[in-house]
Amino acid sequence: MLRCVYQAADLEPGVITDWREERGLLEIRIARHARPSEFAPSLNATLLDFLATAEWYQIWNGEVISVNSPGSPLRATVELSRLHDAPPVDIREHKGHVIVDVSPTTTVDEFVATLNPSLEIFLAGGQWFQLWQGEIVTMDSPGAMAA
Repeated sequence: MLRCVYQAADLEPGVITDWREERGLLEIRIARHARPSEFAPSLNATLLDFLATAEWYQIWNGEVISVNSPGSPLRATVELSRLHDAPPVDIREHKGHVIVDVSPTTTVDEFVATLNPSLEIFLAGGQWFQLWQGEIVTMDSPGAMAA
């Protein structure tokens, strides 16, 4: 199974977000008391670091997309919604790009509680895989770590 899990956490002072990866799992932690205006830019930096370091891939209309794909390199961004009465989280996927809109009034607890179930459905679509120590890990991989 392939999982991406966000968690509200008590992080070291000055740290707003961090990440860790293992077989079948990406875990992203967000400082519990951060506001969206703080955690959105920090998540963008964290996601850039993750994508530059890890080996996750998107399959888009049969094409494998990576951070090195010309024309549409893989990226993920978190943006503050400009809509009044915006939902806590809205997630969209395009070729090479995942966009997460977050309401400027959402708490970290609301953010993770809303985003995690959406990510489960998102990854269940079968358009993503992880290359872990030479092994391709997908949603159907046996023995993959679960969060």
